[in-house]
Amino acid sequence: MDVSRLKRSWSAVAAHGDQVPLYFYSTLFLTHPQTRQMFPTNMAGQRDRLVAALGHIVSQVDQVDRLAGYLQELGADHRKFAVRAEHYPAVGQALLATLRHFLAEAWTDELAQDWSAEYGLVAKVMTEAAQAAEAVQPPWWVAEVVGHERRGFDVAVLTVRPQYLLPFTPGQSIGLSHPALRSWRYYSPANAPRTDGTLELHVRAVPGGAVSSRLVYGCAVGDQVHLAAPVGDGLTLSSAGSANLLLLAAGTGWAPLKALVEQVAAEESPRRVDLYVGFRSPGECYDAEGLDKLAASYPWLTVTQVAGLDLQRPGEFVYPVDRALADGDWRSRHVYVCGSDDVVARTVAALTRAGYHRGQLHHEDPGQRWYGPAWRSAVSTSHVPDERGGAR
Repeated sequence: MDVSRLKRSWSAVAAHGDQVPLYFYSTLFLTHPQTRQMFPTNMAGQRDRLVAALGHIVSQVDQVDRLAGYLQELGADHRKFAVRAEHYPAVGQALLATLRHFLAEAWTDELAQDWSAEYGLVAKVMTEAAQAAEAVQPPWWVAEVVGHERRGFDVAVLTVRPQYLLPFTPGQSIGLSHPALRSWRYYSPANAPRTDGTLELHVRAVPGGAVSSRLVYGCAVGDQVHLAAPVGDGLTLSSAGSANLLLLAAGTGWAPLKALVEQVAAEESPRRVDLYVGFRSPGECYDAEGLDKLAASYPWLTVTQVAGLDLQRPGEFVYPVDRALADGDWRSRHVYVCGSDDVVARTVAALTRAGYHRGQLHHEDPGQRWYGPAWRSAVSTSHVPDERGGAR
């Protein structure tokens, strides 16, 4: 397999933008119509994820260890879409047809062999990972909604109880879908593991978001939802040791950091934790009671709420990182950041400029998420920064 040739060919194909996934899925559904039921009605987000996943695979095709881990997680995660081993040949045929179409005269027998070999490896690793996962966990957990509180027009806090214990680590993300939908979105529980197994989920309805809108506006106590296995380690405490922490959250990005605070409390470790939570305005602080309760419960925790918009200073916008850097020097601490892609990117850039090193900054990588660990997808395009926590 010629790795350079493979990468060059993908770059040429990817240059055609949205036409690539559109052609791929059209080919797949026309040649294998039975696969259509596995995908959501609205395919816009699905098309983006296909290109992102293929780009990631090709970019790491010469880094076997890293690619294998990615594919194993992807294969295990695909079980929740009812993907089985017999579906992989159909996808491979549609992929090769798509590559041949866009490469046109540049498509050669050698490239066909390269791509066939690469896809064969991908399918093999993903299939074996799915089979291995079957032995240890279901493709999804059925859970009952036992609490549903509207905390504003577009925000709800849900409490769900899985029928069987769903193990997770604070800071991880859990896939969530409604049985009436064929879409999944990832949310970070706002609690450390509980003895009763319940999970607290903070959901903001995103325009056009089928899952988030259903959870906020069309869900009630007694309903059932489906949960997928936890993924991601960017926000877990494992790499922070026993260091003191600085937590920077925006909007519903506060949820996983709330879980980290509960974890620190349960561990009874001698940490200092300073938490900054940002909202666009004081009225958008949907979990003020929860913030006040934590601040009053733990003497090692300091909570600062940051209202981004100030009517007395039109045109200015204050992020949690701005307030934190103005308040002190935190370079001896590990810093955890969660919010929209835009907020995370801006926060990391500000901390890096201020002398913080990569090893102490913890966050999910903006824009680099796919089916499994990818619960963060949308970046606000408004001229006013979106401090609400992103599409989740």
